[in-house]
Amino acid sequence: MKAPLPELDADEETMPIDSNDDVVRARQLVRTLAQRCKLSLVDQTKLVTAASELARNTLVYGGGGVLRIGLVRRDGRTGVSAIFDDSGPGIPDIDQALTDGWTSGGGLGLGLSGARRLVDEFTLDTEVGGGTRVAVTKWAR
Repeated sequence: MKAPLPELDADEETMPIDSNDDVVRARQLVRTLAQRCKLSLVDQTKLVTAASELARNTLVYGGGGVLRIGLVRRDGRTGVSAIFDDSGPGIPDIDQALTDGWTSGGGLGLGLSGARRLVDEFTLDTEVGGGTRVAVTKWAR
């Protein structure tokens, strides 16, 4: 069963992630929404760092994909949610992929596990041969 996605507000934005330039643009878009949401500078940095890792994973491991981002509201709180979707090969072992230090490539093995630690909410849905979706949310304090 797929985890529920955050319900983005009507001003959600969608952008492709098909190049290194798109990864940079994704970071900029995340920072803009984090500022609009009035996240603290520390929380802005955490969210942008997590989004950068996830955008890079979408490009490198997923072969490209899409970012959907917007403000979210729940229980009187406002936050920013970013959803990264790709149609890549999927992740065969989620527990292993979320283990610090494990890497399927040449990186440090901190992408998914690091992103998860930097945000308030993290969901990962994947299917071998069917792509991966990662959703993250950071709430204003």
